[in-house]
Amino acid sequence: MSHDVPLISMIAIAFGLAFIFGYLADRIRLPPLVGYLVAGIIIGPFTPGFVADGALAAQLAEIGVILLMFGVGLHFSPSDLLAVRKIAIPGAVGQIGLATALGVGLAWLWGWSLGAGLVLGLSLSVASTVVLLKALEERDMLNTAEGRVAVGWLIVEDLAMVLALVLLPALAEVLGGHAPGVAGDHGGGSDGPIWLTLALTLGKVAAFSVLAIVLGPRVVPVILTNVARTGSRELFTLSVLAIALGVAYGSAVLFGVSFALGAFFAGVVLNESRFSHKAATDSMPLQDAFAVLFFVSVGMLFDPSILLRDPLAVIAVVALIVVGKSLIAFGIVILLRFPVGMGLAVSASLAQIGEFSFILVGLGLSLGLLPEEGRDLVLAGALLSITLNPAVFAGVAALRKHLQAKRAAGVPPYGWEQFEQLQSSLADARHQAEEREKEHDLQIQALAKTFPVLSLLDAHEQERLMMLFRPKSAVPGERIIRKGDRANAMYFISSGAVEVLMEGQTIRLGAGTMFGEMALLSGQRRNADVAAVDYCQLQVLERRDFNQFTARHPALRTALIDMAAQRRKMNQQDAATDEAMAASESAA
Repeated sequence: MSHDVPLISMIAIAFGLAFIFGYLADRIRLPPLVGYLVAGIIIGPFTPGFVADGALAAQLAEIGVILLMFGVGLHFSPSDLLAVRKIAIPGAVGQIGLATALGVGLAWLWGWSLGAGLVLGLSLSVASTVVLLKALEERDMLNTAEGRVAVGWLIVEDLAMVLALVLLPALAEVLGGHAPGVAGDHGGGSDGPIWLTLALTLGKVAAFSVLAIVLGPRVVPVILTNVARTGSRELFTLSVLAIALGVAYGSAVLFGVSFALGAFFAGVVLNESRFSHKAATDSMPLQDAFAVLFFVSVGMLFDPSILLRDPLAVIAVVALIVVGKSLIAFGIVILLRFPVGMGLAVSASLAQIGEFSFILVGLGLSLGLLPEEGRDLVLAGALLSITLNPAVFAGVAALRKHLQAKRAAGVPPYGWEQFEQLQSSLADARHQAEEREKEHDLQIQALAKTFPVLSLLDAHEQERLMMLFRPKSAVPGERIIRKGDRANAMYFISSGAVEVLMEGQTIRLGAGTMFGEMALLSGQRRNADVAAVDYCQLQVLERRDFNQFTARHPALRTALIDMAAQRRKMNQQDAATDEAMAASESAA
């Protein structure tokens, strides 16, 4: 067997080193992302020893980008954003604009083009979602007002960067770069006027967006419902990944938009379905794995010698990220009349850069807008700002305590009214989310209450059974089951009543009962007719789903067999009683 396997060797060594350095980073209270970048530096071309295949790393990184953007779309919550819109939207837009302007200024001082300055500024303006969530979770701030504002702020930044990924290829030639040569490479170029290129790009994006928003919610839930009914976890996970990668690739080939935008919309569409939580949970391991490879591949591109070649430029970039962005964010929060404490917390949260910066840098390089030195400076800024972020949080916490101690007792802090309004909006959003969750829980509880035999299942399995049900309604007189037909389903009566006509007997079944299971369990054909006697709402469990689900839950199958045996015995007793009464009447 040949051992010339660059893909396997690269993945094996990348995962191994990422694990080692990620663990070490976590032990010294740094985000594991720092360790992943260090692992990439070690196997990159700028350090001695093993050098991974750069072309393979780039393609794996592209998959990482797709899954990262899919995750962003999957967790995008319009309600959370609306709750903090008064501070998050103007704050994020203002900070991106001012930070980008500072980046353009730095690029001008270094003699770079306007296009290089824009890419540099945009890359330095957006914080890392991964780092932010990790920092907030460690400090129990994720569900606080400050944490919710920081997350909402970052959502707006992410949406702005999605727009930047769309517009940069269209504007590349005007900004001094070149149009991408492949449709799948973040867009397509045009030799026409810039307004026409821009119009075509926005038109393609609009067409794709409308198609995704209109068709997506109608097609994706149907696909996932059918897959979920198979009961196969691996098939469900595969379907989620196929949707993410398929939509990303299809959007690039058919509409000329970026992989990132296609994956983001795939996540948004999936987020609107009832399977969003399951999709996020099942796809998370693969998202994490390829995200690690993405960060490793980014580290491979970093030339550490930049720290010695141009230390002043590195310091300037880090200062812009840690000091410049923080001051801008703080100033915007204060101008919007929110408390100083919130301004400090948001500033610390955003004083770093990460995954979107790397995506923008890669796009800038591919379009000929950003020099390789710019990539090294952004990567150095990311490594150092992420490393410094815990110290920034510690400094902000100390400053907040100092300011609180100096404030006179009984005097409300600056921005208290705005903060109270924000708290009220967040409470409303939280209440709505809790109500939706409560409604879902009540549906599960009602299922077990209506059909007591299902109490043998835990809440997770009851929820899974609900996904397998197919709703059906029946009008009075409608024949639901015909005698002699092949058994194809079991029926649960949610409301209404039916009559079972069997061997001259008429048996009435109401809400909370079920029928059709005896033929499924015995494998025989139907031995009775069943018709609705009033308006009925039924939950139908198809034969295949019935067999698979009860095979996984033998206690439920045994209970159904016992119930069927008892019903058969009761039917026989009733039949014997009717025959005896008929014989008695004949004798009389």
